[in-house]
Amino acid sequence: MELTLTTATGKASSKNVAVSDDVFGRDYNEALIHQVVTAYLAGGRAGTKAQKNRSAVSGGGAKPWAQKGTGRARAGTSRSPIWRSGGKTFAAKPQDWSQKVNRKMYRAGVRSILSELVRQERLVVVDKFASATGKTKDMSEQLGKLGLVNALIVTETMDENIYLSARNIPHVDVVDVEGVNPVDLVGFDKILVTVDALKKIEEKLA
Repeated sequence: MELTLTTATGKASSKNVAVSDDVFGRDYNEALIHQVVTAYLAGGRAGTKAQKNRSAVSGGGAKPWAQKGTGRARAGTSRSPIWRSGGKTFAAKPQDWSQKVNRKMYRAGVRSILSELVRQERLVVVDKFASATGKTKDMSEQLGKLGLVNALIVTETMDENIYLSARNIPHVDVVDVEGVNPVDLVGFDKILVTVDALKKIEEKLA
């Protein structure tokens, strides 16, 4: 299949770029996309929440007072959960929230997302995309000509000028091919990708 190139002014070019049907022409698989996106989000959870139970809190080794004769309730440790500075009754422990998604499923999910982006005309392919000045104003003008407000810019390698000029623009992010992930692909209205980056993505997913 072929994708139409977009010019710097936002108009369709007379040139097309040939891409693989296996990567950009797949059927929409909602269940697989949901699983891949959910697994990616779950993998980003820190899972580092931790609290101390009565055995982990320091102190409390000696019995506070005698078992009988004081008129007070029995107590074996000052680190009981009902005491001030005591341990937590049901202490939270670090957890691993990651979900297993094998490589074949992950790649198939990303291919399905890219194919749906093509069908919805949300994938904007340009021959070259650069920022000579690295200024936010110039980047805003370029994106305005392309009609992009909420967009993910994908380049072959991370371009410092593009990153610096786009980092302060709301709802715009910049990643290289290695940083492409399913959450960003489904989260932005439009995906702006250069031809070189497109070919590299195709190689990775082939």
